[in-house]
Amino acid sequence: MKTKIYIATFLFVCTLISCKKETFTDYKFADKPIALPCNNLDSKLYNEALLSFEKDILNFFGKDNKTNLRISYSRFLRLASYNRVDYKKIVSEHSLKVFEAIKNDTDLWETNNTATHLNYHGKLMDCISKNVKSADLKTTLNALLTTNSMSAKLFSAPIASNYNAVINDKALACYVAFDLYYAKLFDVDFSKPESTTK
Repeated sequence: MKTKIYIATFLFVCTLISCKKETFTDYKFADKPIALPCNNLDSKLYNEALLSFEKDILNFFGKDNKTNLRISYSRFLRLASYNRVDYKKIVSEHSLKVFEAIKNDTDLWETNNTATHLNYHGKLMDCISKNVKSADLKTTLNALLTTNSMSAKLFSAPIASNYNAVINDKALACYVAFDLYYAKLFDVDFSKPESTTK
């Protein structure tokens, strides 16, 4: 009898240890299809990040027309390519919660001497680079990655001039959300009183 109790206890402990603890539970877009379904990614959380980002830019840039994501992407990408985005005014409380859930993902981010950016050798970037639909942007992206020249500054210009591609290409949209939005939040101090988060 003691042996059975020990075995049952051992199996229970092993089950608890092997269960993946979900760190984020406040999903608002769980009913939406996964934009970038790749193996070895937290697709549900990354999808939440993408859709929360899109809602933020739609609310901020689409003030006159809350249904026009194309205009919102155009305005956001134009400002991002010139490093003129006011993240404090755009980011929602929900996106900040998502950011808290993803900011310690060591495979997702890379920090150099000046800033944190998307890890260009990580799993998400690998998935993005394989799934970009636009042939021209895919060629540009893969050339930058292959030559270790990839940077938000270099890749944001071609995306900004071809923002229509982002609307229909969720791989590009994920790149924009993670490298031009969430990565930039590392440098924003939201504790200051002038923060106007929604």
